[in-house]
Amino acid sequence: MSVKPKISAKRILIVDDHPMMRTGLAQLIGNEPDLKVIAEASTAGQAINLAAKHRFELALLDISLPDKNGLELIKDLRSLCPELPILVVSMHDEMIYAERALRAGARGYIMKQEGGQKFLAAIRQVLGGQIYVSDAMSARILEVFSGKQGGQGGSPVRKLSDREFEVFQFIGQGVSNRAIAEQLHLSIKTVEVHRAHIKEKLGLKTATELVRYALRWADSQGQV
Repeated sequence: MSVKPKISAKRILIVDDHPMMRTGLAQLIGNEPDLKVIAEASTAGQAINLAAKHRFELALLDISLPDKNGLELIKDLRSLCPELPILVVSMHDEMIYAERALRAGARGYIMKQEGGQKFLAAIRQVLGGQIYVSDAMSARILEVFSGKQGGQGGSPVRKLSDREFEVFQFIGQGVSNRAIAEQLHLSIKTVEVHRAHIKEKLGLKTATELVRYALRWADSQGQV
């Protein structure tokens, strides 16, 4: 009688500050013999500590975390564990965030509202060394790289650097310069410089216009 070879399950870390989301993902993955959730984290700090102590073969990562911007966490994890593939699982519009996540070092981006089979397909694609994004996002990325979409295409917010984008998000949440500086461990002067660059890139003339624009954008993203 032949003995079936034992399947070596891929070790997965889930990083999300919503317990129900972590539980749902863990249950979905737990039904697969070749996948296994080894640890869960609700903050960026916990994720870094776990990655330093354990060997994971995939990190599933939300980019909205209470203690650090998820894009910065991707960069930190890539620096700590260069071989660790990261799949971003987010509620935020991929047309705004996916390109930034990939630039930061993620290997894929999937929206939280996708079904279980798509999640599993994305996980296996990233584990297989490929990049996963939706068909629509894939087509847009190809357009950008082929030169069919010029610098005027898409939202003006895409022009912002990751740090400027982070400051812009805080402005949209009504956070003061001082509080932004404390959150990002920057000087108030540096935050003011970022604000000036944001205004220039978005074609805005005054601080009031910037606040209104950021508030409208945050509202459209469901962030306020």
